[in-house]
Amino acid sequence: MRALQFSEYGPPGVLRVVEVAAPHAGPGRVRVAVRASGLSTGETSIRAGKLRGVVPVAFPWRTGFDAAGVVDEVGEGVTGTRVGDEVFGMAAPGERGANADHAVLAAWAPKPPAWSWREAGGAAGAVETATRVLDRLAVGAGHTLLVQGAAGGVGTVVVQLAAARGAAVVGTASPRNHGFLRTLGARPTAYGPGLVDRVRALVPDGPDAVLDCAGGALPDLVTLAGDPARVVTLVPDPAAVALGVHLSHGAPADATGTAVGSGADPLAVHGLATAVALAGQGRLRVPVAAAFPLEEAAAAHELSEGRHARGRIVFTH
Repeated sequence: MRALQFSEYGPPGVLRVVEVAAPHAGPGRVRVAVRASGLSTGETSIRAGKLRGVVPVAFPWRTGFDAAGVVDEVGEGVTGTRVGDEVFGMAAPGERGANADHAVLAAWAPKPPAWSWREAGGAAGAVETATRVLDRLAVGAGHTLLVQGAAGGVGTVVVQLAAARGAAVVGTASPRNHGFLRTLGARPTAYGPGLVDRVRALVPDGPDAVLDCAGGALPDLVTLAGDPARVVTLVPDPAAVALGVHLSHGAPADATGTAVGSGADPLAVHGLATAVALAGQGRLRVPVAAAFPLEEAAAAHELSEGRHARGRIVFTH
């Protein structure tokens, strides 16, 4: 099968599509014939070497955390899922490699009929990240969440999941995306100089929690939150350590549990189940900024690193 990988840190050009043996579904796993798979900003940071020491990498490193496809193998102990089912989900931490013709998933859920393959292929990673961060920040009804970079792949999902919890959301984005953010349930404002004053004009008492999906403004975000413990960033930034801001980069490697998919990370399962329910109610969509074949992976990574894509970037298979 084809798989996307890199054998050294570097720019997008280090990515290669290679022929490898197809994986098989072990206990508590399912294998899918991939129809679409996702690209996260975290993956571009890993490839560029920005997360060395945080994410252990053994070369060659296969990319891809989430995918959607048709189940073609079911591992021992899995119940409720059969060959031929259409699902979306994630590989386990340490078992990446979903940017391939076949992927083994550790957490999965039925693909919502309302979602296209492209939407489903990029959904699971964004849902898991959003759920994990919202739980860490304890965002719930009556709270106000500020999302820096709200029009991106994770930001668009965070906005919708936070709104579903009853929270008010303020999202930063370029002016061309302000109308788009309103359709997702956020009050938009511009990023850049003057951010503190603009947000305080919308939320005089300040936000209860802040998620940074874009980088470049951590000192202002901490000022707005009033406490670095109320800020989480998804972007590797040396300032985060100095400011005491938590960098969220992946699901806990030691998490165990069962629910939607046997052997799945309980945080991921919780997020996927919620996503399926909300999608069925028409309350969660997964905007897709662009779709690329695996052979154009370098262009996909370049678009992601530009930080201006509206929604998720996916690979089609």
